[in-house]
Amino acid sequence: MTNPINVTRSSMPDMQEYFDEIKEIWDTRWLTNMGSKHQQLEKQLASYLETDYITLYTNGHLALEYAIQALDLHGEIITTPFTFASTTQAIVRSGCTPVFCDIDPITYTLDPMGIESLITEKTSAILPVHVYGNICNIDEIQRIADKHNLKVIYDAAHAFGARYKGRSTAAFGDISMFSFHATKVFHTIEGGALTYADRSLVDKLDAMKNFGQTGPESVDYLGGNAKMNEFQAAMGICNLRHLSEEIEKRGRVVARYRSHLEGVRGIKLSEIDKDVESNHAYFPIVFDGIHFKRDEVAEKLSRNNIFARKYFYPLTNSFACYSSMNVSGQEATPVADDISSKVLTLPLYADLALADVDHICEIILAKD
Repeated sequence: MTNPINVTRSSMPDMQEYFDEIKEIWDTRWLTNMGSKHQQLEKQLASYLETDYITLYTNGHLALEYAIQALDLHGEIITTPFTFASTTQAIVRSGCTPVFCDIDPITYTLDPMGIESLITEKTSAILPVHVYGNICNIDEIQRIADKHNLKVIYDAAHAFGARYKGRSTAAFGDISMFSFHATKVFHTIEGGALTYADRSLVDKLDAMKNFGQTGPESVDYLGGNAKMNEFQAAMGICNLRHLSEEIEKRGRVVARYRSHLEGVRGIKLSEIDKDVESNHAYFPIVFDGIHFKRDEVAEKLSRNNIFARKYFYPLTNSFACYSSMNVSGQEATPVADDISSKVLTLPLYADLALADVDHICEIILAKD
């Protein structure tokens, strides 16, 4: 039996490179609480992402919760159900109500055409999600937000290293949240960050992730524990050195998939936006259900020890945990419901062999 091919596989630096990076930690015994590795990574990421300010976290989910809380958001937040559970959970756990807007059928990101009809006197923000490395309609979302005096927080978990109209995805909205989970293009084992341009948020966000403490004897904010530790930061320092190569390798895998699957009847691939420089985060394909059925293809791959993922399925607005809340259900998001029932993300990681890509495509396209 061949080794399994999973939907993703974490990239890691050479073992000795990581050992060299963490050696200093044994000398200082400074393991957490914003030590030298944390400070070094913070500076490097601020430069790479071309952002004025950045705050690091132990994971992206907590980063998103603190973004909502730091902006003092209340009431309703317009968002997308075509996302990972974390996005909606962060809204609800922060005491706000998610209002679900449908998605664009091309990019699978929040459809700006549906936003304004959902705005009420209770709306405080828009929380769009960059999906698979596809970037939201940033210009139109910001126009609507400015018109209605709303905050914009981008869930940019899939967008690290991507650029829109020549600018880093960290440059848009009031805050952008990045995930550095082990499965992402760039990771710190677990981790996350918020990027923003408002200087007044720096001290507040720093304090909130450290129990709200602003000094040895003062606690000025309601906070918790979301600090990135030194071992996470060291992994990030190593991985950042190799990021360009990582994205380039992933791009070669994507190109190989496209060479097999582009133009095949019954298969829809994401269109390449001329304004977007992709990070090749994921490779989603949508099956039309007539020539190819998503679940049957996933099962066929699984029988061959290849594990693709129905991502995103199910939609977050169908989760049982929200059934008692007054939120819009699936009937309000028919495009998202349709794409969710047909989409499959294929294995994609930097060291995926092109021969394995060929094999995956052969299985998908085989008439059986």
